[in-house]
Amino acid sequence: MFYNNVMRKINTQEIADCVYRLARKAALELTPSCRAALEKARDTESGAAKFALDCILENEQTAQREQMPICQDTGMAVVLLEIGQEIFLTGAPLADAVNDGVRRAYRDGNLRKSICDPLTRVNTGDNTPAHLHVDFVAGDKIAVHFLPKGFGSENMSRLFMLTPAEGREGIVNAIVETVRLAGSRPCPPVYVGVGIGGAFDGCALLAKKALLREVGSANARIDVASIEQEALEKINALGIGAQGFGGKITALGVACEVAPTHIAGLPVAVNIQCHCVRCQQVIL
Repeated sequence: MFYNNVMRKINTQEIADCVYRLARKAALELTPSCRAALEKARDTESGAAKFALDCILENEQTAQREQMPICQDTGMAVVLLEIGQEIFLTGAPLADAVNDGVRRAYRDGNLRKSICDPLTRVNTGDNTPAHLHVDFVAGDKIAVHFLPKGFGSENMSRLFMLTPAEGREGIVNAIVETVRLAGSRPCPPVYVGVGIGGAFDGCALLAKKALLREVGSANARIDVASIEQEALEKINALGIGAQGFGGKITALGVACEVAPTHIAGLPVAVNIQCHCVRCQQVIL
């Protein structure tokens, strides 16, 4: 019981309530960096692409004014938690608390419930279970990230198990080819999250985490940032454009995250996000 006396206590009900608030907010708003990138893209484009971007931006204003979801696909609830190891959790089991927050948010916000059994296709009725990932970090804080992931874009994502010999060129080609094959289906302009390294499973999670970064941000590693920039330039040279109408901007950004991998491998995961970047986060 020594730890009870010296560690910061957080009841998991606080996490449930936090997930509830973030889910409600995410349904209605683009992230500021996404909005800024869309506005910049609109000012760059002309014709049908400019019209599409005007509609996208007007749609967000309408969503906030009318308190209606910014997209009809209110997504699978992806919740990523970074929990300080100096925290003592009390109350309901963590996953139960997260699912409680999701359940109440999707009910009270009249958000579409999209989660079902993969074989019978029977809907769970409340958009649970959430897709939960937990990392333990230093300190006594909890970072809560909520990402509603629509599957028009998720379905366009890919995982490549490259050989080390394919190197940087193979990484860039995998990213660009994924967006090219997706075409207009993920509602471009897209935001591209990329995981490089790790193993089969961890690589995909890296790509998902990359989508939490601000649109337009660069990786702190110069070599990784140069991959982001080259891939973005080549994607925008595809000419797919906003909503597939053609144009200069097919992607708002490319964000890569890296992890050490095996000497025999070079995993690359590409997680596509539509133009509707809605992730919300807070520190408890």
